[in-house]
Parts: sequence; structure tokens; C-alpha cells
Amino acid sequence: MLPSLPLRAAQRKRFVILLDVRSLPYLPQFLAGVLFAGALSALAIPGTRQLPQTAPVVNPPQQTPTPPLPVPARAGLNVVVLDPAHGGTDQGARGTEGITESDELLQFSAATKKALEAQGFQVLMTRDGNDNPSFDDRSARANAQRGAVFITLHIASTGLAGTVRVYVEPEAPAPANITGLIPWDQAQLPFLGLSRKLGDLVQQELTKRFKGSPEAPQTAPVRQLRTTAAPAIAVEISSVSVQNRSDLEGMVPGVADAIARGVAAFRPSYVLPTLPVPGGSVQP
Repeated sequence: MLPSLPLRAAQRKRFVILLDVRSLPYLPQFLAGVLFAGALSALAIPGTRQLPQTAPVVNPPQQTPTPPLPVPARAGLNVVVLDPAHGGTDQGARGTEGITESDELLQFSAATKKALEAQGFQVLMTRDGNDNPSFDDRSARANAQRGAVFITLHIASTGLAGTVRVYVEPEAPAPANITGLIPWDQAQLPFLGLSRKLGDLVQQELTKRFKGSPEAPQTAPVRQLRTTAAPAIAVEISSVSVQNRSDLEGMVPGVADAIARGVAAFRPSYVLPTLPVPGGSVQP
């Protein structure tokens, strides 16, 4: 009798082996088949011990960090609204040599525009020819921009020839209202501090080039500044009363370069003031 492998009780009940003496030559193959079948059935029999299955390793889901909230872009100084005063039938100051303020200002503004563009600014003109927009139209051009300053150019009939003065709107108490809307004729009030800073920087550059010019900007109730909701200054050149036109026109490059450099120096200081109520606007 061939030795047999020990079988569990459950297995012994399930297997009955009948041997035919005629099949003895094939006994080794037969026994191998029996052993293989028994091993398979042992895995399927209830109560038998099976090898533990290793659970697949699943990487825990990566928690995507919450991106920071976007920081609103702070408005920067991008636009200069340049206003050659007068125009059309309003010729402004007149000199003895046939010099008219409105005509001469076109030369000053054209050169200043070019100098500002060289500093990287976009320049908008309130007039390019002999037209005369209203005061409100000129202010509205600046008020419609975001990131702008306003510069109005004038030529005086008085003052020391060859000098240049900068004017800013005088200080005034803030309007007492509960709506948060800024009246049109008080649009400059929230910007007085910025206008003063801009005026200081431009006047410093002008004084370097034109001896006898004041060291600091002056204050005056300039109509064009009062209705402008942006940093705003008036630049006044002296004067139309020169003996030779060339004396006045020779000031063009220096005035243009001084204004452009002053505005460029002001750029880091440009931060829009907070209005009383979010969404407050300038009321015409």
C-alpha cells in the first residue's frame, strides 16, 4: 500500500479513491493529479484556512491646497490728460508781437505729449486743433479715465518772462452729505493731497530749468481743476509779452521735459483715494 498524505476529516469525506490493478503502471501520474485536485478543493472548502490576501495599497487622495484669494490690482498711473487751454474763438492772452496763447499752447502740448509718451504714458489731448471744448468736456475727459492725471497748460500775459509756475486747487472742507456722491463742482476735493504732491514734483523740475521760477506750487481757484476727479495741476508759462516770439518758443523743450519727468517721479505715489461710499461717483 502506498503511503498517503494526511487529509483533513472534511477532505476524507469528500474523496473516495478506487484503484484498478490494471492502472498501476500509471499510478504516479494518477497520484499527482489527485494531489493537485485536492489542493484546489481545499481552497474552496468552507472552514479551511486560506492565505490572507494582501489588500492593494491605495495612496490617500492628495488634498489640493486652497489657492489664496486674488488680490485686487491697485490702480496705477497710466494716462495723462493734457489740456491746452482756450481755443477756437477764445484765443486767451495776446502779446504785442501777435502771439496768442491758444496757438502757442499747441506747440507746448505737442512737445509735452511726446516727452510723456517717452516715459511710457498714454496721453489724451482735450484738443488737437483750434477748437474750444467746454470746461466740463475737458474735465469729463479726465474723469472717464482710471489711472489718470490732468494737466492744463496756460501762458500768462504777466510775470517774469522765462519762468513757469504750477497751480493747485486750494484746500477746502469736505462736503457734508449722506449720499457719498461727489458734487461735480467739488470733484477735486478727494484728490487735493495727490494734486499737491504732483505739483511739487513738476515745479521742482521746472525750477531746475527756468531760473526765477518758484520753489513750490501755488494755490489758486482754477476753474478747470475744480471739476476734475483726478490729481490735477495747472502749468502757467510766462509770457506772451516777450519781445521776440523765439524767446517763448525756446522754452518748449524744457517745459515738456520738466513736466514728463515730474509726472514720472509722481507715479510711485499714485494711489487712488477711498471715496466716502463704495461706488460713489461724480455727479454733474
